[in-house]
Formats: sequence, C-alpha cells, structure tokens
Amino acid sequence: MQDIWRLSAQDLAALIKSKKVSAKEAATAALARLDAVNPAINAVVDHKPQEVLAQAAAIDAAIARGEEVGALAGVPVTVKVNIDQAGFANTNGLKIQRDVIAATNSPVIDNLRKAGAVILGRTNCPAFSYRWFTTNLIHGDTKNPRDPAITPGGSSGGAGAAVAAGIGHIAHGTDIAGSIRYPAYACGVHGLRPTVGRVAAFNASLPERPIGPQSSAVSGPLARTIGDLRIALHAMSGKDARDPWWVPAPLEGPAMPKRAALCLAPDSLEAAPEVRAAVIDAGKRLQRAGWTVEEIADTPPLREPAELQTKLWLGDGYEAQLAAAEREGDPGALACLRGNKSKVFPFDADALSKTLTRRATLSRQWLQFFETYAVLLIPVSGELPFPDGLDRRDEASFARVWRAQLAQIAIPFMALPGLTVSTGLVGKIPVGVQVVSGRFREDLCLLAGEAIEAGGVPPAPIDPVS
Repeated sequence: MQDIWRLSAQDLAALIKSKKVSAKEAATAALARLDAVNPAINAVVDHKPQEVLAQAAAIDAAIARGEEVGALAGVPVTVKVNIDQAGFANTNGLKIQRDVIAATNSPVIDNLRKAGAVILGRTNCPAFSYRWFTTNLIHGDTKNPRDPAITPGGSSGGAGAAVAAGIGHIAHGTDIAGSIRYPAYACGVHGLRPTVGRVAAFNASLPERPIGPQSSAVSGPLARTIGDLRIALHAMSGKDARDPWWVPAPLEGPAMPKRAALCLAPDSLEAAPEVRAAVIDAGKRLQRAGWTVEEIADTPPLREPAELQTKLWLGDGYEAQLAAAEREGDPGALACLRGNKSKVFPFDADALSKTLTRRATLSRQWLQFFETYAVLLIPVSGELPFPDGLDRRDEASFARVWRAQLAQIAIPFMALPGLTVSTGLVGKIPVGVQVVSGRFREDLCLLAGEAIEAGGVPPAPIDPVS
C-alpha cells in the first residue's frame, strides 16, 4: 500500500485490526515520512526509531494472539515535549530542563498506549509553552509547512506542523490559552481543547503546578479529520488516579436541538474580513446540514475572563517564572513575561481570591448561555495566522498579538471546551472557526465540527513549502 502515512487514524486502525496492514508497516511509513520532511520544519525534536518499531511489533503480536488492541491500534501519534514519557527529557522547550528525564509516563501517554497507539516522536514548543510562536534555545525553530513565513502557532506548534505535514496521524497538544486551537488554525488542521478534567494529566518529573495552570491547562488532540479527534479524545480521556481534577463524565451527553449561535465580534473583538468570512461560511455549512444558526450581536463576557486567565496563568508564581526565564535566557519567554507584568503582577492572596470568586459569576453566565445554544461559532483569532515572530518585533506588535487572541485566552477561564475547525485557505494562509460548547460537551463541538468539515474540503497532509 502506498503512502500509509496519508490515511486517517480511523482508516489505518481498521486496516491494522483486519491485518491488511501491519503496525510495523505503519510505523515504518511514519518514520520514513518523518525522515523525509521533518528536517524542513523541525516539528519533531526527539524520537527513537527502534523504540517506535518495538511498540509496533507488540501491537502486531497482540493482534496475532487475537487480543483486543484498542481504537488506535498501531496508529503513529506524536506527543508534545512538555509531558512525561519514560526515558525522554521533559524539556518544555528549555535548556534548563534538558536533564529532566521522565521515569514514568504521564497519564496521556499511558492512555494512548492502552488504546493501541504507537508513540512516534516528541514535538516542539516555545520555551515554557508561553507563546503562539514555536522557537526556543534548545530545539530551535519550528516552521509552518504551509508557509514558513507564518507562525506554526504555539505552544503546540510542533504538533500542528507535524500533523499537517503527515508526520503521525494524530498529535497530542496542551492548551491553557489557545495552545491547541491556535496551532491547528495556523497549520490548517483541526484541534480540540477538552473541558478541564476530561483528560488526566500529571508530570512526576516536575514540581506540582500552581493553581492557575492546574485549573485551566488541558491536554488534547490535533488531527486532520474530526473523526480522528473523536477517537483520540476517547483514547486520551481514560481514568487515571494521579490527576485529582479528572472527572468520570460521559463522552456523549444528553441530546440537544441543533441550535448554534454565531458571533463575528464577540466582546468587541476586532476581526479581519477574511476571519469574519470564515465564521459566516461555517455557519452556512451548519445550516445546510440542518442546524438552526442564529447570528447574535454579542456573547457573554470574553475580555474580562481573558484578563483574569492571563493573571492566573502568568501571575500565579510570576516572580519564580521570571527568574526561571532569566536563567534560560529565552527572548520570547522574557518578552511574554515582561510584556504582561503590568497586567499580572503583583498577584497576592487577595487577588487570587477575587479572581476565583469572579470566575464563578462569569462561568455561570456562560453555562446558562449553553442552556439555549448547543454550540457557539466565533473566530479563533482576530487575524489570519501571524507573520512568524510578530510578537517580538516591537511593543505595538506584541500588543496586537495578544489583542487578537482574546477568544482563545478567555475560554479556558470558564473551563469550557473549544474546537478549531479548519475551513480552507486564503491564498495559502489557513483560516478556520472556533466552536465552543458547555462543559463536557465536546460531543456537541465535534458534532458541529463534522457538519462544518463535511461542507468543505477536509485537510490533507502536505509537503512542506520551502
């Protein structure tokens, strides 16, 4: 079979289970694709081919014995370099963590392996996973395979670039302020930020995270089809007692009328004409699929949650984060922290209490909104994917980047799920829409996402553009 790496995860798993393709053949094809295109984009920054082949051999042996091997049987999957994988460094894009070698797997790795996935390699992120651009001093720059002049996104930029270029069929990413949704948008693939508590997370190699990241950071999948996101979420969301935030919520919730709200400028977000057109297009695709789509003038608040989320993310432990960034010396990380200092510091116990108290009020408004609508369609970003490195050009560019990302930063504050659906290209620049729903209603996001995807042309793996 030619170009196994082009297949969807669903199709490949079915072929492997039926013994029409072996897991070893799939792994060999994935490794060959990695060797062929990764040098141009630097998406995968660590992998061990012999270990990959050994994982695949174990899947083939289990199938030969007639054992159940899981929904991702033999499917090559990449994981972000900021989660624990036994025997690998959890660098999080940092020289100062090059010797943080994990002794055990994170729950995400274990759950993927239980589902039969073959872990292909580890993908790049910016230092500390801070930015919507992917470069650091230990692994270097990741390039967008569609256009090296634009960002691959961040912080899961390696994940987005890998899956767009056909390196693996599914990519793992993490998201605290858009770090799954934005790379999917920038690289022209799909990406799901699950509800907080859906996917168990824990890195035994590192100190416990502060309450801000604990209560809003998530792991989730990026893929080229919505169907692959669905099976990836199912695989990733297994129980793991190491994460006290994990919730045994069903993956399918009660049926709701197919009613969507559409907002082009939520909380006064300035959206480019091409961005607005993509949201309108997504709404029309939903209507053609039988959904009721109602354009609304505004949503519950986004601007205030975005400000408070930034405080929780960067303000909780700000001085320690700044000290670590200064030790690392990464210009992008320092720009992020110094550029946001006036917004987030000082952040004392009183500020934390007020932020968490306010979160209850804002979350309530959003949860009540989703009693009326199954999903909300809004821009992923106010702009098309940025020129690479835009946030470091000058103060005005830094402010421009953060202003455009309003709708990404805010959603995690309410612990809501968000889905980026790639809807096409403007020239060679990807564009898409963000689909948001109520807590633990990823199923509604995916249901709408499948209808939007079906109304257009699903993303296909591409050769990197030089």
